[in-house]
Amino acid sequence: MDTTRSVLYFSSIMMHPIMFLGLLILACLSGSQAKTTFSQYWEEHIGLSHPPHWLTAKVSPLRPHQVTVFIKLIEENELAPFLPLFCKQANIACSTNALVKRRTNNTILKPMAQWIAAIQKYELPWPNESPLSISSQGGLPFFRKSMVKEGGLLSIPDLRDPMSYKSFLPRSLASKIPFSFPLIEELKKLFRVVDESNMDEYIQYTIEICEKSLIHGEPSTCATSAEDLIDFIVEKLGHHVDIWSTESIEGSYENVTIGAVKLIHGNLSDPPALCHSQPFPFQVYYCHVLLKVKVYGVDIHAQKKVNHAVMACHYDTSIWSPNHLAFKLLGFGPGQIEVCHWINENGVVWTKSLG
Repeated sequence: MDTTRSVLYFSSIMMHPIMFLGLLILACLSGSQAKTTFSQYWEEHIGLSHPPHWLTAKVSPLRPHQVTVFIKLIEENELAPFLPLFCKQANIACSTNALVKRRTNNTILKPMAQWIAAIQKYELPWPNESPLSISSQGGLPFFRKSMVKEGGLLSIPDLRDPMSYKSFLPRSLASKIPFSFPLIEELKKLFRVVDESNMDEYIQYTIEICEKSLIHGEPSTCATSAEDLIDFIVEKLGHHVDIWSTESIEGSYENVTIGAVKLIHGNLSDPPALCHSQPFPFQVYYCHVLLKVKVYGVDIHAQKKVNHAVMACHYDTSIWSPNHLAFKLLGFGPGQIEVCHWINENGVVWTKSLG
């Protein structure tokens, strides 16, 4: 930061000396209190003794006093000077990591991870590429159950969450963030998102997913806080649930050997809830409840280690778009076949507990 910018920056901050002092002091304190509060919320609503480690890791590190200060700044439209501090303390993605597209040999790198296609059965705009070229970029994003046999080979797609590190915002703070297409410019301005950057595309995609699910009327939500996520699961599945997630991203872009395949959930009339981590400045989960889905645990023998992955197979594809990538890859149409996909990094499947 040059001298002029530094002076302007700190001058703007000193307009709120009490806020700034409070934020600096609180920045040095641990976020363990927030995690304890979340654990209590979990134990009050979910019939499992402890939340999974991946969910606990995504709990907002902000303490109550910090939340109060940042809410006030947002309400008064004065967050801009504090944005770097907000992003750092909240562990979210904005400003300096706006994910501007990079170019290699004059070609724009694909900003959208392939896993995005796996979570939407309705047609969204897709790059003008052939199914063969898409699959050759690193694995099959969709496949049939018969293709996953112990001892067989399968090409695994990108399992990564492009922003796996980001945290939820506390519910009270997340509710102050614009989250709709009519307010998208306000949202981008708040987080200093560059037009036509990767983050710009991520935001537009996530909001489109969330708003289309409402139009089609499926049981779904976009949870912008850990509490919202828990509330949705309890509403749809009850308090007693089991949780399943892929262990790691090992096997991405590899031709792997399939190990043991275990049926986790096979009751087609008792739907599980699938929650997919969405690319967004802070943690957002798109969760939906789908009938006629079976869930499997699969051992993937990758080059570095064995990955215990989760696979979901949809046995009713009758309302999927005929232009869905799955049908282009597999050569069938809606309702003709089951379609399977992997549960990617930070994705989760919730099923009613049998215990």
